[in-house]
Amino acid sequence: MHTVAVLVLDQVIPFDLSAPIDTFGWARLPDGRPAYRTRVCSVTAGAEVSAGAFTLRAPHGLEALAEADTIVLPGRSDPSLPLPPGVADALRAAAANGTRIASVCVGAFVFAATGLLDGLRATTHWRAAGELASRHPAVTVDPNVLYVDNGQFLTSAGAAAALDMCLHMIRRDHGSAVAADAARLSVMPLEREGGQAQFIVHAQPPAPAGTTMEPLLAWLEENAERELTLEAIAVEAGTSTRTLNRRFREQTGTTPLQWLHLARVRRAQYLLETTTHTVERIAVQAGFGSPTAFRDRFKRVVGTSPQAYRRAFRGAGAAA
Repeated sequence: MHTVAVLVLDQVIPFDLSAPIDTFGWARLPDGRPAYRTRVCSVTAGAEVSAGAFTLRAPHGLEALAEADTIVLPGRSDPSLPLPPGVADALRAAAANGTRIASVCVGAFVFAATGLLDGLRATTHWRAAGELASRHPAVTVDPNVLYVDNGQFLTSAGAAAALDMCLHMIRRDHGSAVAADAARLSVMPLEREGGQAQFIVHAQPPAPAGTTMEPLLAWLEENAERELTLEAIAVEAGTSTRTLNRRFREQTGTTPLQWLHLARVRRAQYLLETTTHTVERIAVQAGFGSPTAFRDRFKRVVGTSPQAYRRAFRGAGAAA
């Protein structure tokens, strides 16, 4: 039987721990037998581990990693915590023996600290992606996907993306039928449309209060539905396009048109979430020149189509 070891370290995030345990636990072979044996381990057997609102005792120590076919690394509430002695060596030894290793959410920080992700593409929760890239520059961090499969090493994005990754591993191990049954028990689609990008809150680059750009940014927000050119924005700002671009980048870190595109996408997301307006109508309301331009820009920024985004995020009580 395929053995999965879930490594819990102090300040483990409870969901990151329970998601792989439950998902692998639901997987059944065609004859009804469990597809996986799951073991929870920590630095030492019986060690008490903090999990926020409660503590737990892991029945196995690091020696269980050497016996596992797959190791799962849940995240910790403080991903900057150093690894306890022995953890990195145990994970590197398991990797050298061909063991599959997967991280959940900010468990990627535990994974990256071993050096095993150096030179590879990886993901984590989008809020932590910048920090992971800064701490581990040898890792190529992709914040837009639900999970990354490098073969032996896998990483997943935040929270529910753990289910996506675990279902993917079950399908790799036992085929689509077994994975589909586990997905039904998880009340999850076997594959979700879009990636992590659809969940990212795309905040506009802020301009410090009192800067010369502040009135212009407010004007852009109010007039985002209009067909605005760089020249028209410069006229409103009372300056040349060259000076506008320079001052805008100095104060916001981006260009006027890039800022405007993002403002329009955010308005479109709001309308998709709160109304039943057609995509064509929203394209006009958000300031895109055509439904095609709207769909292309939305997919580029959010990672999924407007219709798929609406299915995922529109509340049942949205107004017509």
